[in-house]
Amino acid sequence: MKSSTATAPAPRRTSDLAQAQDGSPAQDGPEARGGAPAPAQAPAQAPAQAPAQASVQVQESAAGVPRPRADAVRNRERILAAARESFVESGSGAPFDEVARRAGIGNATLYRHFPDRATLVHHVVLFTMGRVTASAEASLAEEPDAFAALCRFTHAAADERIGALCPMLADGFDGEHPELLAARNALEEAVVTLLAAGQDSGLVRTDIGVGDLMVALSQLSRPLPGTACLDTDRFAHRHLQLFLDGLRAPARSELPGSATTLDDLRQKTM
Repeated sequence: MKSSTATAPAPRRTSDLAQAQDGSPAQDGPEARGGAPAPAQAPAQAPAQAPAQASVQVQESAAGVPRPRADAVRNRERILAAARESFVESGSGAPFDEVARRAGIGNATLYRHFPDRATLVHHVVLFTMGRVTASAEASLAEEPDAFAALCRFTHAAADERIGALCPMLADGFDGEHPELLAARNALEEAVVTLLAAGQDSGLVRTDIGVGDLMVALSQLSRPLPGTACLDTDRFAHRHLQLFLDGLRAPARSELPGSATTLDDLRQKTM
């Protein structure tokens, strides 16, 4: 069979044709003996696939750590939510068995995610602060006015059990951990922005500070000692709404003292 690229009138051997095309010496292989020519496409395809595979490997290594499986993420969130509820009712010393039972997992799974109590408490605080921060930002972005946003945020923060953070922070917690400082700064910025929007719009009285809001929220959303957490939710939201109505402008009374800031709270808790 003649090659379609040959131009000479006489047939040429396959080995001679290969030498003419790529400049390599003719090989005394099957082609030279009249055998079937080797496929020419295979060597060209292998290098073409290698860069794509290398690109995936580079992206995975650049991420630093492998992505956790979806079931692991769900288990982690269930543990944090269950631990938060247990800490609200029983303090940060709540038994790990109870946390695992509430989360619907085994103790081994709990310890695999959080090997000791200090690690669990640390991540419960970060989990709660992160969700409350997201609620403040979403409320301001989605509600029709700043006062409605403030109300939505306050009730959502109560549902997130933000009142449980104070006892946990007082139990030898590392308050200067970089992750905690970053989460606290993000939360403070979101709440300051939310309250300022209400005051700037004339919907919220101006003689209060963020510290007033956060202290009231913490006190009114924390269940009384010896009571079941879920049984007091309806009272917490009723009392929070009474508090929020008192924040409307114009103010109907004169408050004693001065507005409480976040700096005031930090100085009094140090």
